[in-house]
Amino acid sequence: MAGDLVKRALYRSGLLGLYHRLRNRRALTVIMFHRVLTQEDPRWASCDPDYTLEAGLFERCLDFFRRHYNVVSVDQVMAARRDGTPLPDRPLLITFDDGWADNHAHALPRLRAAGLPALLFTVADVVDRDEPFFQERLISAFRRNALRLPALAQALANAGHPVEPVPPDNIDGLRKLIAALEALDATQRNQVLAPFAAAMDDGVRQMVTRNELRELAAGGIAIGVHGKTHTPMTRAGDLDAELAAARAIVGGHLDAQPPPTMSYPHGRYDDHVLERTRAAGYEFAFTSNPVINPVDGRPGWLLGRLGFEQAGIVDPEGRFRPDWLGLYLFRAPVRRLAG
Repeated sequence: MAGDLVKRALYRSGLLGLYHRLRNRRALTVIMFHRVLTQEDPRWASCDPDYTLEAGLFERCLDFFRRHYNVVSVDQVMAARRDGTPLPDRPLLITFDDGWADNHAHALPRLRAAGLPALLFTVADVVDRDEPFFQERLISAFRRNALRLPALAQALANAGHPVEPVPPDNIDGLRKLIAALEALDATQRNQVLAPFAAAMDDGVRQMVTRNELRELAAGGIAIGVHGKTHTPMTRAGDLDAELAAARAIVGGHLDAQPPPTMSYPHGRYDDHVLERTRAAGYEFAFTSNPVINPVDGRPGWLLGRLGFEQAGIVDPEGRFRPDWLGLYLFRAPVRRLAG
């Protein structure tokens, strides 16, 4: 209790904000979002809560960003990289991963109302596709009570991939089984999941359409690439497809030049992936490394991002806690990831 009062006092006194203004004056903060939904949206009840922000809280976050940062576009960041055009003090870039239809339905109008730009990274193959990734389909089935974990664990064991001990029948247990499924190749995983296909289909379109992608771009949200299939780049069998081909596909969806930016699915990369990313023509790559990026001189081409869950910014009574958000964002490590 005393610690919580100290957090509130630090924020309300302005001391936390002063610390941020001094410490992070020449550092670029990049925020990583995934989904934004209202509680009235039918997708709310079955979404992954760790990667979803309620739309009202999203608005509160945008207000927080405007109060403490200068929100910039990716074009401004690219200009700083290309020719040294200085970014404003305390710059912040808003990004989204994956290519969810709710980014168009709920995030876009709120960003436009706030007058803020953003950058959305879409998986090339999900555009105009209804169903999401297998991880989210499993979570949806579990939250709709259409899937129970003992059956999924048994299917993994029957295929020769037992998980021991069998995890509890809850969301944390499901994440352990998902991790085991992620370690399989696509053919093995599809065989394990085949008996659950009906349970994993909720009949609701989840992913962005080509027209929505173009409307997002027209509405001030730049479009980048998040791979071709959402496979981690370090495990991809065909990096050319995940990098160069995906870039061309997304450009085709937009009837525009291939995008110059990409983010790594699952945050996975290594030196080989970095080299191939540059060779594919990307000017910027974004990671899930939770760091703030120094921008004295020109920013690096590999940029870290800070993501956060709804539970990390809302107290048990459901109140938005700007002090929690500030303590998290303002104190993140400042580190250059690449030249």
